Amino acid sequence: MSFTSEVKAEIAQNELHECCAKAQLSALILMCASLTFRKEGMALEIKSENANTAKRIWKLLKERYQIASQLSVLRKMKLKKNNIYILRTSVRVNEILYDLQIMDERGLKNHPLAAMVKKECCARAYLAGAFLAGGSVNSPQRSNYHLELVANSKAQADFLCKLMHRFDLPAKYIKRRSQDVVYLKASDKISDFLRCIGASDALFAFEDSRIQRDFMNSLTRLDNCELANEMKTISAGKKQLEDINWIETYRSLDTLPPKLYQAAMLRKEYPEASLNELCEKYNEHYGDNISKSGMKHRLAKIKELANQYRSE
Repeated sequence: MSFTSEVKAEIAQNELHECCAKAQLSALILMCASLTFRKEGMALEIKSENANTAKRIWKLLKERYQIASQLSVLRKMKLKKNNIYILRTSVRVNEILYDLQIMDERGLKNHPLAAMVKKECCARAYLAGAFLAGGSVNSPQRSNYHLELVANSKAQADFLCKLMHRFDLPAKYIKRRSQDVVYLKASDKISDFLRCIGASDALFAFEDSRIQRDFMNSLTRLDNCELANEMKTISAGKKQLEDINWIETYRSLDTLPPKLYQAAMLRKEYPEASLNELCEKYNEHYGDNISKSGMKHRLAKIKELANQYRSE
């Protein structure tokens, strides 16, 4: 089961107050249903590829309007060959559309009145319904974070964006081919959305995976930083040894001032040591303290003398 299916399965089980159930059903019907006209009158045909979404719609319709929808299942013959769950009803269709504010005297609407989602609980339920109908979220195991809601129109997408902004969710809109998509990218905002729609278990799984990933990324960056520093130290030590060996071959280390001679001998004995380690060894060998900058200055002076000798 995909992470999206897990989220939908969880929120489809949440208990709702009557007002919240109405708001959620409004989002589900608006985003999943199509309206057909027959001799007998209007009929609703509701399609979904998610079994929990279809079951949720069937349950809400039965509880609110006391109607039992006809259910049929088709199997797609292309791509993933998923099942398509189809609910059909021709009973009290006009009443349902008016009650859910999907239709009024002027015709069909892209979204309900603001009064339906005025209460915070109803707004959350509406967003949960929108996710059940057209939502998806990447698995937290993936390297990129992405959550989206596919709307049926630009006006519907704008309504979802506005609703999400109420909960400090910076949703953005994009037109992808023929789809109107509302999406979130930031991992912390995706967590906030899951919390908003009541997907607590999915939220914990998402956060746990996100924390582990961030921790491992931090370790990797730290390891890379330490490796880079170590390589830098080895490279610097190699160049310092070349200068010391040149002086020893063509002149003599005895010609160096005592402090530079001590630094040169330490570098020869510890070719891969860092400056801090050389300072510690200096204290062990000569019983005197030297700072990191002091050791760096002495090695730089040796390099300067080597270059001077080469030019001569």
